[in-house]
Amino acid sequence: MRLLILFMWLLHFLPLPILGRFGEAVGSLMYVMIPKRRKITLTNLRLAMPELSEQERRAIAHKHFQNYARSIFERSLLWWAPAERLRRLIHIEPAVPQAEMESGPTILLCPHFVCLDVAGVASRVIPVSTIYVPQKNKTFDALLRRGRERWGPVRLITRNEGIKPILRALRDGLPYFMLPDMDFGEKDAAFVPFFGVPAATLTALPRLAATTGAKVIPVVATFLPNYQGWRVVFYPKWENYPGEDILEATRRMNAFIEERVREAPSEYFWTHKRYKTRPPGEPSLYDL
Repeated sequence: MRLLILFMWLLHFLPLPILGRFGEAVGSLMYVMIPKRRKITLTNLRLAMPELSEQERRAIAHKHFQNYARSIFERSLLWWAPAERLRRLIHIEPAVPQAEMESGPTILLCPHFVCLDVAGVASRVIPVSTIYVPQKNKTFDALLRRGRERWGPVRLITRNEGIKPILRALRDGLPYFMLPDMDFGEKDAAFVPFFGVPAATLTALPRLAATTGAKVIPVVATFLPNYQGWRVVFYPKWENYPGEDILEATRRMNAFIEERVREAPSEYFWTHKRYKTRPPGEPSLYDL
């Protein structure tokens, strides 16, 4: 592990065009050498985008593996590159809504795009809170913690701590950086369409917003073309959210994410079994 960390540290000295191309080359190898994840990705794309040809979906899947690997190696910049270099590479549109983030409870909704760590860095104009998954390897765990804490105070909350630390953080004025768009099973979830297919979707976002009165501000990070860096977009806060209907508010979240995915389809986290949990009586969609 120490040798791997040393390798990652060395990578941060590379110019971004070289680092990005290196990541894409590794991603192409991963696409060939990890058939299980390739199958999951193609299954997700067939379910979500049946209007595309198989050739088009395979092209997106291949590009996704390239983008995913590239994002992993480019984290070396987030962990070790000088702040001045990162400021030149991160292009924020229209601006970080710092005044809104400081004006009351705030949830920063960040869907699972491969560059989500860049969105986290861009959001760190004030202390924030977020969910953290402890790593089994202590050396790697320390590296990840250091990487998240490098850009300012952050309150890391593990999933097994439950909802109370999140509520406490929001009461303390810490925006909650939230990633609710994965399949964590039926607990605290509802089957809500995602690209027209019922998907077990956490209802935590609207419930948190309703309980705390928090505003929801989406933030999405994607690659800029020609290895120029990253684009981070802070969208306007959602008006009249969550409303009276938690299920409808969850549908609204999924619809928003769908729109963003269609803008950069190869950068969404397709290797995750987004449709793993099925309604009672339905067979697995990944055993076909």
